[in-house]
Amino acid sequence: MATISSAGIGSGLNVESLVTGLMSIERQPLSQLQKQQSSYQSKISAIGTLKSALSSLQTAAKALTPSAGQTATASFSAYKATFADSTIASATTSNSAVAGTYSIDVTSLATNQRLALNTTYAAGARALTFGADSSRTLTISLASGSTSTINLDSSQNTLAAVRDAINNANAGASATIVTDTTGKQNLLLTATTGGTANKVTLGGTATFVDPANYVDENNPGTPIAAGSAFTQTQAATDAVVKIQGVSIATSGNTIANALDGINLTVSKTGSTTLTVSRDTSDLKDKLNTFVTAYNNLNSSIKSLGAYDATTKTAAVLNGDTSLRTIQSQVRAALTGTPASLSSNAYKTLSSLGISFQSDGSLTVDSTKFDKAANTDFSAVATAIGAYGSALKTTTTDLLGTGGVISSRTDGLTASTKSISKQIDALNNRLTIIEQTYRAQFTALDTTMASMNTTSTYLTQQLALLSK
Repeated sequence: MATISSAGIGSGLNVESLVTGLMSIERQPLSQLQKQQSSYQSKISAIGTLKSALSSLQTAAKALTPSAGQTATASFSAYKATFADSTIASATTSNSAVAGTYSIDVTSLATNQRLALNTTYAAGARALTFGADSSRTLTISLASGSTSTINLDSSQNTLAAVRDAINNANAGASATIVTDTTGKQNLLLTATTGGTANKVTLGGTATFVDPANYVDENNPGTPIAAGSAFTQTQAATDAVVKIQGVSIATSGNTIANALDGINLTVSKTGSTTLTVSRDTSDLKDKLNTFVTAYNNLNSSIKSLGAYDATTKTAAVLNGDTSLRTIQSQVRAALTGTPASLSSNAYKTLSSLGISFQSDGSLTVDSTKFDKAANTDFSAVATAIGAYGSALKTTTTDLLGTGGVISSRTDGLTASTKSISKQIDALNNRLTIIEQTYRAQFTALDTTMASMNTTSTYLTQQLALLSK
């Protein structure tokens, strides 16, 4: 015999079954609310999927929108540089380059000046003399006019200390120590940048020790001034390059903007040909990224709004107005002709090789696009910029505050919260109802138990009377 809260013990009633059955009926409204809440939560998740797909499309559209204050042609123009002999030179290009073929003749390369200390020292030996002074200066002057002063104290008296002080100063020269097979060390200086403008001159109060005459700090022999302590082992020279027969001298091997929009770097002497041509690969990559983003959105819309007639099952956003709004506005931005293209040679995306398929997706005809770009790049760039701008505006409106995405999400979230409050209230009510049922059945159980006892007593008494 089932028991709960002692009910049914005296009467034999199946109280547990009665209460469970009644409460299952009472809980039916709760199940409906929970089902409705789950539906809202599924829609919020689906709207989140749409938002993600729209955000990706917005990013792709921004990449196809010209920068502020810049024409579409300038924004999307890119060039590539090709050399007949790539061992002679290399180049980087900007969108201000001009397509064409140019002769390049490298007569000489820029070289960095090199200096070597006239005297060698044993490793760790004293190289600078200070005498009664506690500090010295070493100046490094460049032919271009800049001068750096390096302060040395009496503890910085070895070649290693001088090397480190020079390298830490970033003064236009680097220092290194070369050690020969006998352990003797020599200090070498190299101008950081090549060319005559970066020729180094040393000076200052720093004086080097003559190892042959040095006894101690008080008897250093004849000090050697920094300015005369080094010998030039390689002179600084400028690069000399002829471009289309025009001679150009430069202190480095990289020549900036000698040709419009091109930085030329020469690496050896010789003659070669530079060909500058338009490069549409970056723009095509942006278009393909855009098409992929649109197709992902199109796929999400179809999936979330689908209906299976066979199973009579509707997807989570089937019939949802927000889904239809997003689909129609994005499609309108891609199929309508922007006003700015009224006189353009290319007015539609299909004229550029970007067309819709039967399933609503987009595809790019690379051959058709290349032909259009090679025929009139400016018109193609203007058309792409116009559609990119239109779609950027559309997606920004859809995703922005007060747009379809945020409005629908806010509405669904508010509905979910409202249902949560209803569920909490109903749960409290169900608790009271269950307590009431149990109290009533407990009273009934007690009454029936009492009646059973009375019935048993009367049966006994009647049996006695019959005897």
